[in-house]
Amino acid sequence: MPSNNWQLQSYLQERNQLIDTALDYYLPGTDTLPTVLHEAMRYSVFAGGKRIRPILMLAACEAVGGEIKKVLPAACAIEMIHSYSLIHDDLPAMDDDDLRRGNPTNHKVYGDATAILAGDGLLTEAFILLSNPDIWANIPADCSREVIHILAKSAGSRGMVGGQVVDMEAEEQPVDLPTLEYIHTHKTGALILAAIEVGALLGGATEEQRAALYRYGEAAGLAFQIADDILDIVADQSQLGKDVGSDLKRGKATYPALLGLDGARQHASELHKLAFSALDMFDDSARPLREIASYIVDRSC
Repeated sequence: MPSNNWQLQSYLQERNQLIDTALDYYLPGTDTLPTVLHEAMRYSVFAGGKRIRPILMLAACEAVGGEIKKVLPAACAIEMIHSYSLIHDDLPAMDDDDLRRGNPTNHKVYGDATAILAGDGLLTEAFILLSNPDIWANIPADCSREVIHILAKSAGSRGMVGGQVVDMEAEEQPVDLPTLEYIHTHKTGALILAAIEVGALLGGATEEQRAALYRYGEAAGLAFQIADDILDIVADQSQLGKDVGSDLKRGKATYPALLGLDGARQHASELHKLAFSALDMFDDSARPLREIASYIVDRSC
């Protein structure tokens, strides 16, 4: 449980290292055939991500008094899914980005074909991990099945992939608020919400706790993407890790484009309050979740 002088950055760094160690263990090594494919997979996974989704999963587990070691494989799986999505998002057929987290994008290093297959490999590897009977031997079968269902649904056509399609369709088109919310809650919010749901489930949450954390995840997931929309305008390249203003150049549907910069910041602030209020029933064990919600919004101010 965090102490009164507990610091978010220390928590994030410690959890990041824990997740990186587990990812290194679970991912095939670069000496495993085909070596170039596994090298490309690892290139994107270990390119310096913040690990927000797996950290949120661990934090949700902690909030309900669970043991994070039970959640760590699923936390690695969600990061593999997220990394695969970034590889594919950056491809010329989609966002056509040259930089990701300050480094050349996967297809710039390995070529389009290998990048596509590296993304495919990471997505599949996530579900190899999630369905590994040795790893889940001490978890009830109905619980492990629900974990797989939550993550698969959040990543598929009714979640992240569906949001990406509507996002591409909306480029250079007039977009209303309901459509924009659909894009953001599916493209980005679905996987963040899934992280919270899985952490709560594997942590042994009650139905009341799961409902509260679901509300938190919905608000935090949307706030995260709004903050990214704002950062695309106000951040410099070293902070953003990719080309600044790329959303604007492509005519992407964003909250600043629809509501203005001040309106987008106000909406993010309102979501921050919703996320906080959802955690009212929890004690200081939910402090990481509270601090992360603040971090998500504050980074774009």
